[in-house]
Amino acid sequence: MHASLARRLPEIAALCKRYGVAHLELFGSATTPDFQPTTSDYDFLVELDAQAPGSLARRWTELADALEALLGRPVDLVNPRYIRNPYFLEAVNRSRTVVYDRQASQATG
Repeated sequence: MHASLARRLPEIAALCKRYGVAHLELFGSATTPDFQPTTSDYDFLVELDAQAPGSLARRWTELADALEALLGRPVDLVNPRYIRNPYFLEAVNRSRTVVYDRQASQATG
């Protein structure tokens, strides 16, 4: 994970709690040394808690906007349940890194 994201983990966790994120993972170039903080975007796998208050669509778009504002770069959010292309899934699986997990967060306080 690139340092520009790593130093923002507490703030990202706060956004995840605010928008009812159950699980957030980073994938793609931001997990490699090839990441360029001035030109690259951040790619995230996101699983929202369907039981959290508010509409899923609104929470999804507001989370994307909040992450972009926080990180100062474009953000792409992908629901892993809807990845159908096996080649894309293979590429995602090679680089995915957990950023936030609500269950682990609750276990650690």
